Amino acid sequence: MTFSGNSADDLWVRRLIPAPDAAARLVCLPHAGGSASYYHPVSRALSPAVEVLAVQYPGRQDRRGEPFVEDIATLADRVHEALRPWTDRPLALFGHSMGAVLAFEVTLRMEREGVRPLALYASGRRAPSTHRAEDVHLRNDAGIISELKKLNGTADSLLDDDELLHMVLPATRADYRAIETYRCEPGAVVRTPIIALTGDDDPKTTLEEARAWSAHTTGGFDLRVFPGGHFFLNDHAHKINMDIRSHLASTAAAGRV
Repeated sequence: MTFSGNSADDLWVRRLIPAPDAAARLVCLPHAGGSASYYHPVSRALSPAVEVLAVQYPGRQDRRGEPFVEDIATLADRVHEALRPWTDRPLALFGHSMGAVLAFEVTLRMEREGVRPLALYASGRRAPSTHRAEDVHLRNDAGIISELKKLNGTADSLLDDDELLHMVLPATRADYRAIETYRCEPGAVVRTPIIALTGDDDPKTTLEEARAWSAHTTGGFDLRVFPGGHFFLNDHAHKINMDIRSHLASTAAAGRV
């Protein structure tokens, strides 16, 4: 897979399939333990109408030798900094699970600098103001593997391969530490419209917790519920991708959601 982009920020921002004539960009932020390559199918589906930029966190794949970032605020600062060169065109943010919270925090930082995204797609995650006491990052390796199996988003071929697990578990643990110790600032609200996507059988998010995203925006809110668990988006990828492509194409043309 070939990545191209802007200068040193290529480490963080992967322009999976260049689409120079796209009306808008979609910045995709991975789930805990995830990587930029997870969004390559999204890039293929949305191009050339929408150009997909996928964020690569430190400590995995080609950034495996770099130290992890184990708190959401620092990670959001770094992602926001890396995205500055890409705000010359209308953009939206999409994050799944941990990535949804990170997308929200990045949106807050963008708006403080006068950049308002077209939309924030918050997938597979309860609203930032909701809280559950979770301790996955404190478990041993077997405990983390058990959690991954329960969520059904990691290939069995990886979970059954000791060598691959040895490579991915440290990054997964660091990401869980980041999201499980995250606390939203009271009253944190963006002007960017939020579209929350959730599975109706997601053990990590109830419908009420997903609906609570509405309290975090003054720019409009929509809740879209799909059959499935935490990784419902894998089973409904075509519909979700087509909805996003249509939504961003029309809103970019109109100039605002």
